[in-house]
Amino acid sequence: AKVDRILTAIEDCAVPTIAAIAGACTGGGAAIAAVCDLRIGAANARFGFPIARTLGNTLSMANHARLAALLGPARVTDLIFTARLLEAEEMHAAGLLGEILPDHDALQARAWALAEQVAGHAPLTLRATKAALRRLRAAGGLPDGDDLVALCFTSADFREGVESFLARRPAAWRGR
Repeated sequence: AKVDRILTAIEDCAVPTIAAIAGACTGGGAAIAAVCDLRIGAANARFGFPIARTLGNTLSMANHARLAALLGPARVTDLIFTARLLEAEEMHAAGLLGEILPDHDALQARAWALAEQVAGHAPLTLRATKAALRRLRAAGGLPDGDDLVALCFTSADFREGVESFLARRPAAWRGR
């Protein structure tokens, strides 16, 4: 619930948000990047939610919905089930990245230039566009998924996932 509140606050920010992604962008960082309005990345950017092989937890219904709206249900299923990370080119092809920059320095320079460009546009147009897209997402409604979150986060598998992650060893999943 706390993560969803934070992500919603980023989505509800009155001004446009930009994620500049370099290297691995996973878990909470990937969730933050996914709710930003614009995303650009360095050539080494990678994105995903490898929770099926690391912690053994799950995303909230709101985050499943956000990702499905952004990437499509099939790609979300692929990412979660395989625990793989999308490479920069695949992120771009999926519409997750608007641009790929050659390196971190070029990424930072472009992020600043993009922020200045967007800041120079009509603020009411930007605010209205953000609100309209938010309303379209909300119109679909969300089914309750608290039971799914509890299933994963209260499990022995999740405890094993955290312990193995911290110990840098493969998890021994038991489905309990």
